[in-house]
Order: sequence, then C-alpha cells, then structure tokens
Amino acid sequence: MTTNDPVSGPSSPLPNPIPRPAGELELLAQVWRRPRGLKAITVVNNNYIGVLYVGTALLFFILAGVLALLMRTQLAVPESGLISHELYNQLFTMHGTVMMFLFAVPAVEAVAVMLLPNMLGARDLPFPRLSAYAYWAYAVGGVVFFCSLFFGLAPDGGWFMYPPLTSTQYSPAVNADLWLLGIGFIEISAIAGAIELAIGILRTRAPGMSLDKMPIYAWVMLVFSGMVIIAFPAVIVATALLELERAFDMPFFIAERGGDPLLWQHLFWFFGHPEVYIIFLPAAGMVSMIIPAMTGVPLVGYRLVVMAVIGTAFLSFGLWVHHMFATGIEPMSLSFASAASMSVSVPTAIQVFAWIATIAAAVRLRPMKTPMLFIMGFFFIFVLGGLTGVMVAVIPFDLQAHDTYFIVAHLHYVLFGGMVFPLFAAFYYWMPFVSTRPLSERLGRWSFWLMFGGFNLAFFPMHFTGLAGMPRRVYTYAESQGWGSLNMLSTIGAYLIAVGVLVFLWDMARNFRPSSKKNAGNVWDAGTLEWLPSADYGVRSIPIVTSREPLWDQPGIEDDVAAGRYYLPNVPAGVRSTLVTNALDARPEYVLHLPGPGWSPLLAALGTAGFFLLLTFKAIVPAAACGVVAVASLWRWLWDADSAPDVPPIDIGAGIRLPMRCMGSASHAWWAMMMLIVVCISIFGALVFAYLFLWLTSADVWPAVQALPGLLWPAVSACLLVGASALAMRAARSLRQDRALLLRGCLLAGMILLLAASALEVHTHWQHGLRPTDSAYAAVVFALAGLQSTFAVLVGIMGAFTIARSVAGRLSVVRRATLDSTLIMWHYAVAQSLIGLGIVHGFPRLAVG
Repeated sequence: MTTNDPVSGPSSPLPNPIPRPAGELELLAQVWRRPRGLKAITVVNNNYIGVLYVGTALLFFILAGVLALLMRTQLAVPESGLISHELYNQLFTMHGTVMMFLFAVPAVEAVAVMLLPNMLGARDLPFPRLSAYAYWAYAVGGVVFFCSLFFGLAPDGGWFMYPPLTSTQYSPAVNADLWLLGIGFIEISAIAGAIELAIGILRTRAPGMSLDKMPIYAWVMLVFSGMVIIAFPAVIVATALLELERAFDMPFFIAERGGDPLLWQHLFWFFGHPEVYIIFLPAAGMVSMIIPAMTGVPLVGYRLVVMAVIGTAFLSFGLWVHHMFATGIEPMSLSFASAASMSVSVPTAIQVFAWIATIAAAVRLRPMKTPMLFIMGFFFIFVLGGLTGVMVAVIPFDLQAHDTYFIVAHLHYVLFGGMVFPLFAAFYYWMPFVSTRPLSERLGRWSFWLMFGGFNLAFFPMHFTGLAGMPRRVYTYAESQGWGSLNMLSTIGAYLIAVGVLVFLWDMARNFRPSSKKNAGNVWDAGTLEWLPSADYGVRSIPIVTSREPLWDQPGIEDDVAAGRYYLPNVPAGVRSTLVTNALDARPEYVLHLPGPGWSPLLAALGTAGFFLLLTFKAIVPAAACGVVAVASLWRWLWDADSAPDVPPIDIGAGIRLPMRCMGSASHAWWAMMMLIVVCISIFGALVFAYLFLWLTSADVWPAVQALPGLLWPAVSACLLVGASALAMRAARSLRQDRALLLRGCLLAGMILLLAASALEVHTHWQHGLRPTDSAYAAVVFALAGLQSTFAVLVGIMGAFTIARSVAGRLSVVRRATLDSTLIMWHYAVAQSLIGLGIVHGFPRLAVG
C-alpha cells in the first residue's frame, strides 16, 4: 500500500503492523476518560450521551403510555365519570404531543447518536458539545413541559393545536402558550441533532467507506437528517406565528381580519406528514441492519433500498394535504395529494420486499431470536397500517372516516407498528453493544407476545368502532351507541401492552449493565463496525473498510483494530481527535480536534430552556436573564473552538501525514454552516408561503398600490444591506493582509449598517401608518421585517464574537473558522433581507399590475 493512497491495497491492509509504543493505550484512555463526581454530567462522549438520550426517550414513552391507559380506562365503559372532559382533553393532547415530539423523533436521534460513530469507524461525532446541548435542552424542556399536567397547565387543544380553537378567544389561559413555546424550542434541539448526525455521516467515515459501502442505517439517518432540516422549520414558523397572535394580537389565523386558520394546517402538516416518515425511515433502517445479522446474509437489493429511502423522503413532502381532505380545498389539489399518498407506498414496498428476499436468501435459517420476533410483528402490523393508509388516501372514504376512531387505528398501526416494534427489536439487538450482557431471550419473548397480542386487541377493534361512527377525541359515549364491548376489548389490549412493556423494563433492570470498557460483544455475528472492540475513545484505531460487512469480509480486522494497527492509534498533540474524510469516497483529509467535557453546553441548554419556558408565563426579566446565560455559555463554548495546537502534519499510520486544521469549504464547520443556512432558507420559505397564502385567501385586506410606502426608503435599506456585505468582504481581505484593526472596523461598521437597514424597514411601515394588529397583511409584513431584524441581531452577535477573538489574538489566516462562519451567515442575512424587501415592496405592485 502506498503512502498517498490510503484506501487502496489488499482486502485486509495493515497500515501500521509494528508494535505500538508502551503507554500509548493508557494515554488514549486517559484523554477520553469520563469526568467523575459532579462533573460527570458535563460528559460529551457519544456513548454516554447516547445512553442518556435513549433512556430519556424511553421515559417519555412510558409516561405517554400511562396517559393512554388513563384514557382507555375512561372509555372502557359507556358514560364513565372517571375523568372530566377538561382533563381528558389535556390527556389526549399530552399523549399525542409526548409521543410525537418527546419520544418518536428524539428516540431515533438518540439511537443514532449512540451507534453511528462506532458504525462509521469514528471516535465520536464531529460536534460532541452540540450533542450534549441537544440532549440537555430536550431533557430539561421535556420534563418541565410534561410536569405542566400536574398543575392544570397542560395544553388541551390536541397535539396538532388547530386555531381558532387555540386562539385567545377560546383558549385564553397559558396552556396553549406552553405548547407553542415549548415544542418550538424542542424542535430546535432536534434540528441541532440532525445537523450533527449529517456532518458525522458525511465527513467522519472510516477510510474506504465510500457512499456505496455505508451501512444502510447510515444512509437512512442521512436522509432523516435532511428531512428534519427541511421540514421542522415549518412547525417552528407556525408556532411562532400563533404565539405572536396570542401575545400581540397579530391576526395570522383570524378570518375576520384577513387571516386564515388553514394557514396553520398547511404549515403544520408540511412538517407533520414528513414526520411520519422521519419516524418510520430510521426504524426501517434498523430493520435493514438487524435482518442481515439474524440471517447471516447481506441485505438483498442494497442500492434499491437506498433509492427507496430517498424516494420516500422526496414523496413525503408532497403529502401534507393528505390530512386536509375534509377542509374544503379545491378538488384538483386533493387529487394530487391523493395520488402522492398512494405512490409513496411503492418505495416502502421495495424495502419490505428486500427484507423478505434477504430472509429467503439465508442458506440456513437461524433460530428465531427476540429481535427477529419484533421484526416479524412489525411486518404484520405495518403492512396492515399501510393497507388502511391506502384506504384513507381515497378521498370519498377519508371524508367518511376522517374524524373517527378508524383514523386512530390507522395512525397507531403505522406509527406504533412501524416505529415502536423495530425500536424494541433494536433494544434487544444492540443491547450487547452497550451492556456487559444481553437481555433475556425468555423475557424478551414474553414481552413481544404481550405487546403484539395487546396491540392488535387494542387497535384492531377501533377500525370497527370508527366505521360505526365513534368520533375520536371524545371523553365518553352513550350506551345506546353499542360501542361498549369493542371499547372494553381495546382497553384490555392497552393493559396487555403495558404488561409487555413492564416485562421489558424488568428485563432491563435484571440484565442491563452499561460499561464503556467491556461489553457483551458481537453475540449475533454481525458484519458491521459497531461490533468492533471499543471503549470511551471508540475504536482503538480507525480501520480501512473494503466492503459493507467488513467483519465478515476482512478476516482479523477486530484484532488488528484492537492492536492499533490501523489509523490514528495514538493521541496526536495530547487531545481528543478523529479522522475527517471526504464525503464521496472517504479519503482522509485532516485530523479533527474534538472538544472534551465542559459546563458550557449544559448551561447553554438550561438557559435556552429557561428563556422559552419563562416567556410562557410572561416573566420577561427572568427570561431575558436566561437568554443572557444561554448566549454567554454559547460564547464560552465556542471560545475554545479552532484551538488545536499549531503542530505540523502528524503521522496517522503507514507514513501518511495529515494536518490538524482545515479551512474553507473542506472543513466540517463549513459543511455545518451550509446545513444551518438550509434551515434558515426553510424558515424564510415558510414565512414567504404564509405571505402568499394570505394574499390568495384574503386579497381584500391587501392595500392598493397607491397606499403602499414609497420605494425611496426600501431602496435606502437595500443600499445599506449591500454596503454591509461589501464591508464583510473587505474584512475577509483584511485578515489575509494581517490588518486586524481594519478587520474589526469593517465588521463593526457592517453590523451597524445591517441593524440600520432592519430598523429602517420597520420604521418605514410604522411611519406609513401600518400596525401589526390591523390585518393579516400588516401582521405578515411585520413578521417578515421581524425575521430580518432577528438575523441582523444574530449576525451582530456573531460579529461581536469574531471581533472579540481578533482582540484576543485567536483569529488569523490559519485560524479563521470563526470569521468564515460569521461571513456565511452575514451574506445569507443580506441576501434574505434583499429578497424580503423585494417581496414586501415589489410583489403587491406586480400582482396588481
């Protein structure tokens, strides 16, 4: 093997076959060791954060299940008085919210955080502190949100929160505000986790693991991350608009002043239906990993499955109107949504047939283990859910069944069958990866049969109660309706599910013994890299990969990795590190310095959670204080970024020398900023959609051309924006010329111009007599101006941070990641503001013309 071609050579290359120096392994363990005592909560290693993440998601699953049992107990018999109408509304709202927002998406992200670094042959994810921040924000915010139930403050408008039911007219209490601010903030945490996972998959794969050799689970999580980045901003915009309406009377959804409640449904379901596949695809990825291990043969149709995953993601963004068939939308629009709803079954069917073909390809079927039992249960339940999904995609049928228990049955067959059963299969399959011993086969079988039988007993009768006319979201029903016996069966089934989950928890208590030093090992004889020997530092050395199942196809790879014969077996410069490879064919590019434990991610998460939750109760001063804590902690966290020692290129093995720093478009930070820009584009796009939708539905409140502000002041704002962008480019040149004072002056002046342009836009509308409470037009215009102001403030904070690093001597031509990131956001903010000016001041004139 040559020193300049690190991924060529024999099927099992040994880049560094010589014995490793004494004490090298001990130093590696010391650098990666988890903090002890109180500082243990500052840990950032993916193996610890991942376990915490999974455990917290499982806690919310159990809590949501308890709420479901309370509802089923209330509905077991007709005219029950166990639970009041008000409490029942809170229970079904919290059940749906917790399951969808606090369990389903976080659970699949949690499993990915725990597994992916090892599966990719990396030491950790590229932004460990971001993972820690995302976890703590989710955990703290989620627990506080759930506890609102005990104080009568839980939301009661459904997990979908449709206005006008959730407007101040019908929901004047803070219950709805708690949902809006809490869920919006939790979605930000989910987006942060998705960016982290996407960068990890694209840039930290083991050498040789090209895109066509990635484990199918990595492909699925990459697609998952892209879907989260594009879809979740829509619900953030929706929650922000409804909160602005509730807090400041900006009538986005009030029909009497030009608003439209359907705007909420469009924004919410643009997020909500892709979320079904955001939940399902990772579960399907787990199935695609478990079946080959259980059968001993590679996944049949690997490339077709990858294409099916991508196709499912693409089609899922055209299905949101599927949930709005009964809202009176134009028949042509409904027809497109119906066709898309049916067509998405094709890529899903490709995956199902690939799994069946893999099982059929096994030369000798292995004994049916617990993970495979849960997968077989998933096959049965999910296929039934898919069949009823085709039924509700037929518009006439959906109009009859839409608000009945038939939809409840379909929803649970798809989500519980399509996500929970594969997740439990994953618990049993990957438990030896994190525990010193696997879970019990005997208890696993009991758990499966109780859950499988209980699930079908609980939800299959709901198809019949729904077809018999039982509406969903009702807390009681009359005995004369004849639904009592079917509801009693459903309630018994729900309790059987609970018993099955309790058996699983008992199994966990008996057998789960987490250990970062020695796990139970590859008890399934699987072929992927997560089963390599590992510790706190992940793998001892980063291997070369030549196939999709390296443990099957590269004999002795486990021993070679453990002996440190592959890449990066040591601790370069005495810091945590991993390899960064290129996105296409995984050729090593540089060594990434990874940050260690610290208080700043935890404090930033607490500050962020406090800011959003205190705003719910209009506690402005404490909320502002929490916001300051969050920003200060974030500054402290990022202050150590780009701080790798200035060392010459280091030998990673086989005589290959790589730098410990990378600037520009090749760096992982640049890729992360690009993904953040996609999030920003999605937020801006959702708000522009709201502007255009309101124009279509309430053009009568749009002003005449002569009533619009003149074009002089918008032109001045545009000039200020262009000037700010020019100053930013001059600042970049100043860094290359080593002119620090000029760089700081350009950044400061550019920040002033950005803020001035935003303030001038708001002032122009205000001076022209427009008020955000006047109409939906005024509200959406000020919302767009407010978004531009938010980005101006964000760029100002980033610019101030960059200036501070320059003053501290932490900014130079070779340490310029901070400036590069600031300039990316700076130029995007300018471009977005210019487009916003064009829409607000130009579109009404063009539309009338």
